[in-house]
Formats: sequence, structure tokens, C-alpha cells
Amino acid sequence: MFIARKLKRENICEYLLYMWQIEDLLRAFNLDAEAVNQRIVAHYPVNSESERKELSEWYESLIEMMRLENIQEKGHLQLNKNIIIELEDFHELILKSGKVPAYNAKFFHVLPFINQFKLKADNNLSDVEQCFNFQYGYLLLRMKKTEISAQTQQTQTEISKFLVLLARNYQLHRNGELDLEE
Repeated sequence: MFIARKLKRENICEYLLYMWQIEDLLRAFNLDAEAVNQRIVAHYPVNSESERKELSEWYESLIEMMRLENIQEKGHLQLNKNIIIELEDFHELILKSGKVPAYNAKFFHVLPFINQFKLKADNNLSDVEQCFNFQYGYLLLRMKKTEISAQTQQTQTEISKFLVLLARNYQLHRNGELDLEE
């Protein structure tokens, strides 16, 4: 929760990937709040018991939301889907504005990769969500210590650069430092 809070303020893309990891972590614990408390919360470095209680309640609320939204085995919480929608809307806004040429250039540079993802996955995900799915899949491969081809590593580097630009411009816009209105 403390990491999520910090990431949400500082880098929305890292926040979303972190939250997807938390969803999978909770699934690994079979959405068992007691197991999460024993194995994670009890060992988490906090400054006070009130922080530990807050962390426990955060995990419990995520578990409850996952049950209510029926995503015990796969899928993402609506709050995380809303971030994707918000980022996709921002992505469209920044492209249409033409006010950040480096962003547009990087997007059109990675667009062939995104189109390849769409063909392979045969889904109707947005361009932004395709990038997040790729990044998360890459992260999982790295965690499993799976061998990754040079081409996939290069694709990951380019997608990562695009998401860095997305996060940076999103933050600037949110802070009122980037005006995209005509």
C-alpha cells in the first residue's frame, strides 16, 4: 500500500504494473487474508502498529474487491481498469494535440510492435493496454528466469521508453505543467 501510494503519485505506469503484481500475489495466496497477514503484513517494515493495521486493511479490501468483481483467477480490478482507460484517454489527447512531438514520434515508432501484439493475441485491447500486457508478460518471464530473445528484449526496451514518456507527460499534465488544450 505504501509503495502503491508513492508510485501512483510519481509514476502511474509503474503503479499499474505494481498493482497487477499485487493482484497476482493475492491470487497466489488464494485470496486468503489471514495468509497474507501472516506472510506479508507481519514482516513488512512499518513505523507503527497503526500502519500495519492500515496495510492489512488495504490487502483485505483488495481481496474483497477481487471476490466481488469475480476475478479470483484472472483479470484486473476495476480500479486498475480505470487507470488504463484514463491513460488511453490521455494518450489520445496528447496525440491529437501534437504538442509533444517526441511522444508522437515514439508512439509511431512502437506502433508496429503493438500491431504485432494485437495480431498474436487476437484481442481488442487498446494500444496502451497492449503495451502494459507486453511489459507485464516480460516482467513475469524475467521473474521466472526464462530465456528471452534479443528481439523481445529490444521490443521491451522500446515499449518501456514509450511508457516512460506516457508516465512523464501524464504527470506533467496532471500537475498543470503540460497544457494540451487548443
